[in-house]
Amino acid sequence: MAAFDALTTASVADELQEKLAGGRIQDVVQPDPQSIGLEVYARHTRQYVLFSIHPQEARVHLIDQRPRRGVEVPSPLLLLLRKYAIGARIDCVTHPPYERILRVGIDHPEHGTGALIAEIMGRRSNLILVDGVGNIRDSLKRVGPDVNRVRVILPGQPYYPPPPQDKLPPDQVTPQYLQEAFANLGPRTPLWRALVQTVAGISSQAARELAVRSAGDPQAPVVAADAYRLKEELDALWEPQHTGVWEPHIARQGDTIVAYAPYRITHLGQATPVESISQAIVMYHAQGRHVDAYAGLRSKVAREIAAARERLERRQKALRRQWVEPQEVQRLRQSGEWLLALAHQVQPGQEELIVDTGEVEPLRIALDPRRSAVENAQDYFTRYRKAQRAAEEIPRQLAEVERDLAYLDQLVLELEMANSQPEIAAVREALAAAGYLPKKPRRSAPPPGPIKVTTTDGFAILVGRNSRQNEEITFRIAAPDDLWLHARGVPGAHVIIRGGGRSIPPSVIQRAAELAAYYSAARGEPEVLVSVVPRRRVRRLPGGHPGQVTYTGEETVRVHPRP
Repeated sequence: MAAFDALTTASVADELQEKLAGGRIQDVVQPDPQSIGLEVYARHTRQYVLFSIHPQEARVHLIDQRPRRGVEVPSPLLLLLRKYAIGARIDCVTHPPYERILRVGIDHPEHGTGALIAEIMGRRSNLILVDGVGNIRDSLKRVGPDVNRVRVILPGQPYYPPPPQDKLPPDQVTPQYLQEAFANLGPRTPLWRALVQTVAGISSQAARELAVRSAGDPQAPVVAADAYRLKEELDALWEPQHTGVWEPHIARQGDTIVAYAPYRITHLGQATPVESISQAIVMYHAQGRHVDAYAGLRSKVAREIAAARERLERRQKALRRQWVEPQEVQRLRQSGEWLLALAHQVQPGQEELIVDTGEVEPLRIALDPRRSAVENAQDYFTRYRKAQRAAEEIPRQLAEVERDLAYLDQLVLELEMANSQPEIAAVREALAAAGYLPKKPRRSAPPPGPIKVTTTDGFAILVGRNSRQNEEITFRIAAPDDLWLHARGVPGAHVIIRGGGRSIPPSVIQRAAELAAYYSAARGEPEVLVSVVPRRRVRRLPGGHPGQVTYTGEETVRVHPRP
């Protein structure tokens, strides 16, 4: 799978700087919910640039034709871009070294400076509009504190870039550093994997290219690496970031373009130079592209899921507002007790009682001066009982909401991966069964059954296509000693390896894990961590929806997603 990595980001930044800097933005459109297109008049030519945050196809590049409007209802970001970007001049296009972030600086004659920031990071990709002082105006994907407490992406919040990688940048890497880093890994660890783990800005594709250039084999182990030769090749790969002299290429295997890169590709098929990195990206993503015949039905169900999510998030916020910290519950009870004990000390009209409880800070009890000490105490006991009930009940209700939000995330994935009308209809039926539609839809033709893959060893691997099939293969078909697999920490398919009483070899587990990774929300990542447990250790989540489970005693494997 081609990688829009830090090297590609640097190449695209140079190309956009050359083509767009000094130009004026004439139009902004939204081809789909996950992309934005700009029309820029620069150097007496109309240029078109696409920003996509699609989890599997996130990218930024120039395109040949004007992007078309494709959404029924404009997103908040689109409306703000029409106000703050149309008519603005593009100052410059920059990117932080070794990161997958592009910053398009703009200067509007009425609204001043700002920037459109593209973060191209797989399923965490985002497109963010900031003002001249770095505050967020809006983004294509809002990220609240309930999703990420450290880095909130919401209107009015200051923009902070993603935290830097905990790795050494290529320009600071030395042969000695490589030797020491590799010494801490097993001698048979693939060199490309060691590079991804130790050097910032290196994707798995670039790491394999370095393995070929320095050791002659994309799967060469670290023991075969010459640190000094590797350092030379690493510097050569990143040199265009300083010189601006890129060599865009595509790699073919047969008639299929399997990769693009801003350098000459030597480890994948037949490499062909192209005019620009944008052209390479367009060629890769254009192949086999077809019109979604079910776009209307799919978008309708997507809106229904989004509406259900909005209701749940409102309920989540309301519950959090009602939440009372245990310390406050205790304080309310103590206040009532102390008021009763010291009622004789409270004077008419008194507004506060200060009690020395033996703690460092005295207990300050606010009083209603219109009430007696006993009446104030009764009020505190009433508030205490209400807070106590909330402290006992709200955590359970919040857990239910979080469980339901996780189920909607699963339905979003199923909708994205649905390839037929029955599969899309099955998602809507699941949404209705969970109580998120006002009336139950008519039953449609059942979707195809679980995916079945038979390995060369004769083992059967089952993959659930949706939540109900996940439930079926896990709790009705699988035997207790069969293996159960699932991409760790993300929505995805349940995968079962039918053991039939035989010992399951690692190669079969590897293949099943690749399927679990591919049929998950992490399918666009270069590597995915997959949980593997015997089916007997998997239990239904109490009170959960179909396919929601909990499990213990997991082992994990790290794989590249593959269908």
